[in-house]
Amino acid sequence: MKVAVTGAAGYLGTNLLPLLVERGHQVVAIDRVVPDGAARSDVTWVAGDVLDPDSMRAALADAEIVYHLVAVITLADRNDLAWRVNTEGVRVVADAALAVGVRRLVHASSIHAFDQYACGGHIDENSARSTDPKLPVYDRSKWAGEVALRAVIDRGLDAVLCNPTGVFGPADFGAPLSRINRTMRDAAAGRIPAMIGGGFDLVDVRDVAEGLILAGEHGRTGHNYLLGGAMISMLELCRLAAAHGGTKGPRFTISPKVVGGLIPVLAPIGRMLRTDIVSRAALGALISAPVVDHGKAERDLGYRPRSTDETVRDLVSFFADPRPFLRSAAGEIA
Repeated sequence: MKVAVTGAAGYLGTNLLPLLVERGHQVVAIDRVVPDGAARSDVTWVAGDVLDPDSMRAALADAEIVYHLVAVITLADRNDLAWRVNTEGVRVVADAALAVGVRRLVHASSIHAFDQYACGGHIDENSARSTDPKLPVYDRSKWAGEVALRAVIDRGLDAVLCNPTGVFGPADFGAPLSRINRTMRDAAAGRIPAMIGGGFDLVDVRDVAEGLILAGEHGRTGHNYLLGGAMISMLELCRLAAAHGGTKGPRFTISPKVVGGLIPVLAPIGRMLRTDIVSRAALGALISAPVVDHGKAERDLGYRPRSTDETVRDLVSFFADPRPFLRSAAGEIA
């Protein structure tokens, strides 16, 4: 079967492509820039822009299933590019999929499309959505992207929506690594003496990739599926990484509420330094720490995420030697 993946060169795409190839699919990998060395008989790389309708219709031609992964991830309160890509980009891809006769589209949204501040400490598929204009742009844009997709579903597109939680784990060949993976690398090296308190539901990137495939095979049209892993505190997570790395982990925590109270002072400094780490979005999830119910994905899709310990162990092994994980989209196999 011919399948297409937008954002194929990214973190999630790099882990999804090998799974699709293993299932015997003919894969079209789409990204704005084709990676160097991306040449293998079972993956065809195509340059494409999710904001260009003609580009998307050409890239998706003859595909039966499309996995839409493209997103701009940011912790900023406002970001015009993130808003356009995460909303208009979804509409353009969905319109193109409908126009060329794609059988099903699987959209990788985010847990941030649900309002973590108004959920009462628990999120499932029926929880409040990120409609508050005061929310960070990523949260608002991921919900708006779902709204844009549903308008195309109403016109006849068969699509399923997946909402991963905090994604981490191998393989991550990004430069830089994802935020969570950077923290895990530093913790494994014993470079984190203290950690901000709070926690989050974290999920292995390999499980998200598998969940997307399961959604394509078994998901119900127009339904959301939360792809979570397990709730864990950042202190416990960093100590786990340190243990697998043979180093000492953080010895104490700093209250996220205390740090949050300093955001009015820290945020302007962060903007001067061109970083969004010190922002409301960076701390919001840790402070609210909602429990995510991914039971629907388990029941409908057969989704079974692995343990956090297994992911951290594999991630620390990846940092030490990435060669065994080189089943990349470029076809490198150690």
